[in-house]
Amino acid sequence: MNKAINLEEQKLIEKYFGARLEKLSPEEFKKNRKQLMSKYHPDKFQHFEDETISEMATERFQQIQSLSEKIDHYFNGKITLSLEDKIRQTDAVFAFDKLRIEIVTNDKELKYDMFGTYYRWLTFGESFNIPDTGAYLVMQEEHRGHQIGFMETIKIFLTFGVKDAIEDIVGWFFKTIEGRAKSLIIAGKKIPVEYDAMLMAIRRKAFLELKA
Repeated sequence: MNKAINLEEQKLIEKYFGARLEKLSPEEFKKNRKQLMSKYHPDKFQHFEDETISEMATERFQQIQSLSEKIDHYFNGKITLSLEDKIRQTDAVFAFDKLRIEIVTNDKELKYDMFGTYYRWLTFGESFNIPDTGAYLVMQEEHRGHQIGFMETIKIFLTFGVKDAIEDIVGWFFKTIEGRAKSLIIAGKKIPVEYDAMLMAIRRKAFLELKA
């Protein structure tokens, strides 16, 4: 067995065994497994006239058996949590130094709004702090003028630390470019201009950066 443990299985493990998988010790697991297997063993529900109760108990018993098998494999290093589910964990941390982002647009004002300035030259290396966070953007190239009726690619770096709320960063970013960006490229990969897609793309890159 080498299939990763998904988020739904993690929730069931916490429900039945009383702790999240990464915080569950082998000793606690064995103790809880024994209690659960005894509590939900189908033989205990044979005397009920209602077959539904017996069927529910059997289903839960089988579910616990399946989860127990996966937990055993997790402790033996044969399987792990999936990357996507690690990213979604509430205590996951993220940080990135100079995440490359490209925004394709024909909105001549977008680059100035992103950097909180008026029509003027934007120079290579110019930075802008994202409001209410410690994150900041850095311009990758110079932008001169504001011609009408053209398409351009705004190239920036995004830097943020583990203390920055990534939801706040992406929320500001999405609000700024929504309806104005024709396409979005994060770390070389084209991403839909949608909040959830942007959040997962940045989380994925930042999580892998920290684990590297």
